[in-house]
Amino acid sequence: MDLKKLRVNGKRLQETIEASAEIGKTANGGLERCTATDEDKQGRDLLMKWYKDCGCEVVIDEMGNMFAIRPGKNRELGAVMTGSHFDTQKPGGRFDGILGVLGALEVMRVINENDIQLERDLIITNWTNEEGGWFAPACMGSGVWAGNITKEWAYDRMDRDGKTRFGNELERIGYKGDFPADYKKWNIYGAYELHIEQGPELYKEKLQIGAPKGILCLHWYDVYLEGTANQVGPTPMVGRNDALLAFSEMNIIVNKVAHQMGNMVATVGEIQNHPNSRNIISDGVHFTVDIRSWDDDHAIEAWKMMKREFEVIAQRRGCPIRTEETWKVEHAPFDKELWDRVVETSEELGYSCKRMISGAGHDMSEVNKVTRGAMIFVPSINGRSHVEIEDTPWDDCERGGNVLLQCILKTANEI
Repeated sequence: MDLKKLRVNGKRLQETIEASAEIGKTANGGLERCTATDEDKQGRDLLMKWYKDCGCEVVIDEMGNMFAIRPGKNRELGAVMTGSHFDTQKPGGRFDGILGVLGALEVMRVINENDIQLERDLIITNWTNEEGGWFAPACMGSGVWAGNITKEWAYDRMDRDGKTRFGNELERIGYKGDFPADYKKWNIYGAYELHIEQGPELYKEKLQIGAPKGILCLHWYDVYLEGTANQVGPTPMVGRNDALLAFSEMNIIVNKVAHQMGNMVATVGEIQNHPNSRNIISDGVHFTVDIRSWDDDHAIEAWKMMKREFEVIAQRRGCPIRTEETWKVEHAPFDKELWDRVVETSEELGYSCKRMISGAGHDMSEVNKVTRGAMIFVPSINGRSHVEIEDTPWDDCERGGNVLLQCILKTANEI
């Protein structure tokens, strides 16, 4: 059999993604399937069925990471890993992460129906809580697996409303496994992750495949401000300790510093105001800062500048401030051989391809720390992602699946 002629079944991939999109479906056509929720359980249960239909052995580790294993000829050789995540933002779209999981499933199905015996094991992953939108931080399952954070710390993370503990909810839905969440328990030869771009470059340039050389660093900070609550009418403007007003100035600082320093992005994405009443001065604000750059030191210096200005504002407004570093992942340059393989494979298939950088964070940031890694991007319509209208043309999904299939066949048959 000429393996170079093998292709994924685009119609079947589409039907599988559409079936997934029924679990947690929103009124506006998106998905809300946050980690350790009932919808997450339903999605995992469906994945488990599909994995077992492929004859896979399925391992669930202490973080709920799911590994579907197809044995190779020589199990002493390192395995080839592929996959992504099945959880979404609150709310999110149908493709982010999901394409990587189900694209990998389609690759497994094609290999099975053609009765191909790979030299190496093939492992499909569903990483737990990549999004971090309900339980922060992001990439929590892969982060524990790679040793960047501890499972005990992860278990104690509270949801966005501060009501439920991650470890308890993971156990409640039945996906707190007992296999060690530790990369040292696995022998991984290399890894690929298929993903939508989540940005506008491929779509605007009418290109079919993106081959990122790596992922920007990601630094997440939480900032807490204290104010003095009071009735808005009788309280003079002079002398107020308005935490929301202090935050407003700080939000401008985040944007200003990012522009001043350049070669980076910085965003305030979450804000919680207390008591959040129209006729009460704010006595507490919690907000987040997300800083990303290809240069780790550059991002750290940006935070130092922001923090200095935050403290000046806090003192001037009479609002005590507390900051926490919640999550930090260094920039992740991918393996050149696998990166080149994505480009060369795209060209062999006749697809237009661009070398680029990933501005979004992915589980591959963590996986790349412990093995060779590479990613395959397909276009996002109008560059939209983490929103309900997130969309990618089905033909592009199929093309990404074909690049993944051929990369897997090449890598998994290397001796």
